Amino acid sequence: MFITLFSGGTIAKPQEFIGSAACAECHAEQVKAWRGSHHEMAMKHATPESVMANFSDQKLEHKGKTNRFFKKGDEYWINIAGADQQFSDFKISYTFGVYPLQQYMVEFPDGRIQLIPFAWDSRPPEKGGQRWFHSYPEATPVDEFYWTNAGQNWNFMCADCHSTNLKKNYDSKTNSYQTTWSEINVGCEACHGPASGHMDYVKENESDMPTSHASELMGFERDLTVSVKRWVAKEGHKTLQPASISPTEQVQTCAQCHSRRTQLNETADHVKGSFLDKYRLSLITPELYYHDGQIYDEDYVYGSFLQSRMAEKGVTCTNCHDPHTAKLKIPEEAVCSQCHVSPEYASSKHTLHPEGSEAAKCTSCHMPETTYMQIDPRRDHSWHIPRPDISKHINTPNVCTGCHEDQTDLWADKTLAKHFPNSKYRNQQHFGVAFYADSIGHKAAPDALSYTAQDSSLSHIIRASALSRMAGNSGQNTLVALARAVKHDNELIRLGAIEGSASYGWPERWQIISPLLSDPVLSVRTETAAALVVHWTQMNLLQKDSLNKPLQEYIEIQQFNADRGFGRTNLGNVYRAMGDVDEAISWYRGAIEIEPYFANSYVNLADLYRSQNKETLALDVLKQGMAAQPNDSALPYSAGLAYLRAGEMLQAKTLLKKAAEMAEGNSHYWYVYGLALEKTDVMAASKAIHTAFELSGNPQHLYAQCEVLARNYQRGEVATAFEGCTQQLGKIVPPEVVSQLKAQIRG
Repeated sequence: MFITLFSGGTIAKPQEFIGSAACAECHAEQVKAWRGSHHEMAMKHATPESVMANFSDQKLEHKGKTNRFFKKGDEYWINIAGADQQFSDFKISYTFGVYPLQQYMVEFPDGRIQLIPFAWDSRPPEKGGQRWFHSYPEATPVDEFYWTNAGQNWNFMCADCHSTNLKKNYDSKTNSYQTTWSEINVGCEACHGPASGHMDYVKENESDMPTSHASELMGFERDLTVSVKRWVAKEGHKTLQPASISPTEQVQTCAQCHSRRTQLNETADHVKGSFLDKYRLSLITPELYYHDGQIYDEDYVYGSFLQSRMAEKGVTCTNCHDPHTAKLKIPEEAVCSQCHVSPEYASSKHTLHPEGSEAAKCTSCHMPETTYMQIDPRRDHSWHIPRPDISKHINTPNVCTGCHEDQTDLWADKTLAKHFPNSKYRNQQHFGVAFYADSIGHKAAPDALSYTAQDSSLSHIIRASALSRMAGNSGQNTLVALARAVKHDNELIRLGAIEGSASYGWPERWQIISPLLSDPVLSVRTETAAALVVHWTQMNLLQKDSLNKPLQEYIEIQQFNADRGFGRTNLGNVYRAMGDVDEAISWYRGAIEIEPYFANSYVNLADLYRSQNKETLALDVLKQGMAAQPNDSALPYSAGLAYLRAGEMLQAKTLLKKAAEMAEGNSHYWYVYGLALEKTDVMAASKAIHTAFELSGNPQHLYAQCEVLARNYQRGEVATAFEGCTQQLGKIVPPEVVSQLKAQIRG
């Protein structure tokens, strides 16, 4: 906490963390509720009071090998294969979480703390619990989530959320940690902030505490109250509406941990300032969400919540949840009826299921669960309206067929149409269609994304995600959407514009996003700097000068994250762009050293060598990468291109085919593989490129297939294939395009 000067010149006393024990005397009820909660049990030293699992010489077989859980005196141990694949004894130092599973962690001499791959199912036996199980049973030693690898490293992945006042203290030179905390778990000050100022306030105002100060922060800096103090009935609304919305800092406080994000530093204030000053929030990407915004991978709530009408109306976390117990504040069936007061919502006419049944609950349809780590269900907090009418077109899940597994999306759509003939939601335009169109390369996708990005009726995170997906588009509507986004007052929308401008070269991209170099929000200005630094050699001195400060901030962020391969690789990219090749190589090599299974570091280093005409070195790096990370398709793809440039066609085709098959849905890999086959096997080339078209739906891939057949036209199966290809192409392109192709064979 910085010391600041008030207008009178007095130096403010810095706020300090004092520990939850100091809170108990005055706040006994809250502390009692907190005891045993997910927050209090977020992390503990491994003791008989905290360990829930059976360590009485238990054995668990996994992939034909026996793992053993046992005790040495009062200590808890596990016999398991380590990083070297040799079985050894490891001491359990910490517990992690409490229900429905508890995990356990091993501390290594370099300060690294790792989660073991086996967790304890803490549910009761009748629910299948009280057993050991493997959290990620398919993980191999080259996977990020193998237990000794970075994906299971507490210091980077977990510590900031599971402990209070966490300082990572990573030393990039020694690749070691000296991580510290003021409390091992999520204590009072994790949410309320350091409490020394509150204690001073209490002492100074002890005579008239507590009622006379109920409206004040009383020495704290965060306002954790609800944003809506009074909900009222308004004409034309079936739900209560906010009398007024006064934004507080509650949601951003909770979002620190309940979000999918990357930490940027330990110094910025994500509560009083922008959340994006300290964390880079993940947008609605295909890796994390379905095209309609429903959760796919874990998003930890915030990204879903920001999509919702609830967020727009001023709902905050404690409208539903008790922050001390971390449970619902009232019974589940009553939570929604706090605002959804109309009897219609509880009737079977609305729910389409018998009253009182599990299926009739609000959460069953509007907050479906997705189970992670095999037994941990998480609810979707975007509160979507079930849309089987969309599911049948873009293959997104819906709760109707999620339960009625023997039925189809078409059946569900017809059922809802029958019961809700006047629904304003059914067949309503949805951003998910634009996102899906983009995923398959549909020709209408660029304009659809542009319109989505400019639709003020949508949430900011959806509009930002539409902008980010524009990367690769450069039409007029894309340009208009980007130009407006750069000037928008919402930081997420400005952030989305940076990635969305990726298809523009120099100097167009500079003209579009350079104003963001002076953006007040750290994530925005630093990502702008990272996007523009690739044009460093083309910049004049004035442009370089305007880039320097945000670029230095970007470098500091990557240095903070230098315990991960991506942080060091990003640093290598910056120094390469600025012409410092030796420094770039050093960071790439460092990334490979600390995270040998991170494929991007090999690809980028090989590309640097290729740019220096050092093809042999480039190929050696890619071979090293393929040996260290055999499951990543980018490595054989890059190696295949290297062999292609060297004229070694057999090796090139073998690796390009391997990459295409490994990547499965990557249409570009199939396209390049097909082109590589053209000179030796026309029909195989045609088939590969057609696979690219089937995956992408992109007419350009189908055109390329027809063009390959035209260039190599001969009677027989090639002629037949050409005829079929042009017939298919003729259904989606103007007639003159097909005529030009046919002219090639006549010529």
